[in-house]
Amino acid sequence: MLSAEQIKQNYETFISNIETHIDSPRKEQLLTLYESIQDILIFAPASSRASFHNSFEGGYIDHVNRVVDCAIDMHQMWYQHGARTETFTKEELVFAALNHDLGKLGIGIEPRYIPNDSEWHVKNQGANYKPNTKIQFLPVQDNSLFILQSNNIQVTLNEYIAIKIHDGLYDDGNKAYLISGQNESKLRSCLPLILHQADMMASRIEWEREWLDKVNVGPIKAKEIPKPSAYTRPAAQAAKFNAVAKGNTAFVNALKNI
Repeated sequence: MLSAEQIKQNYETFISNIETHIDSPRKEQLLTLYESIQDILIFAPASSRASFHNSFEGGYIDHVNRVVDCAIDMHQMWYQHGARTETFTKEELVFAALNHDLGKLGIGIEPRYIPNDSEWHVKNQGANYKPNTKIQFLPVQDNSLFILQSNNIQVTLNEYIAIKIHDGLYDDGNKAYLISGQNESKLRSCLPLILHQADMMASRIEWEREWLDKVNVGPIKAKEIPKPSAYTRPAAQAAKFNAVAKGNTAFVNALKNI
């Protein structure tokens, strides 16, 4: 759960990310969009069930901010390892991260998730929220893109694909984008992969913070891999040498003369 101060700070960070990373006119368009649904935005959960992630008031913005941070860090890692990150811009990266889950906010003034009035489902299934049946069902990513186009906010092809397939192979519909035996039909940018990894990282971190201590039986300590000591290292090297040199007199004599 988040305090009122944390929710307020997360909202300010969310708005700051738009103002810092998105150029006009999309910056103003996004600010107008999110201002029109401010109450939904601020208090929306990131998911409907406690077993998923951030299923509490303010969970949505908390998650999106984390995805933005993870995406920026992930982009740097891909670049350092030689990925062709010039195939997309930083604005496209942040825009996709900011809006990848926009569809979770619902349509217009109707939220996608509403508090569950069934105490049994909340207690026994962790279903803190339920779908709002007043609105037409759309997959989250499709609703995200629908909301953007409904507000005349232009989306680049890189952003469209990244938002569309950010769930990776968890969604069977993404196989056409992600599984291909032909070079020509493979993704032309690693942006969708970066966004998927950032989303998975953020979601896992949020789940761990809420549940890991509750499901583990006692603390888990990672086993350290012992490093070869000053004694064992030469011994291991000698054993390897003997195995190689066995029966090879010329090889042994050559080494002795080095």
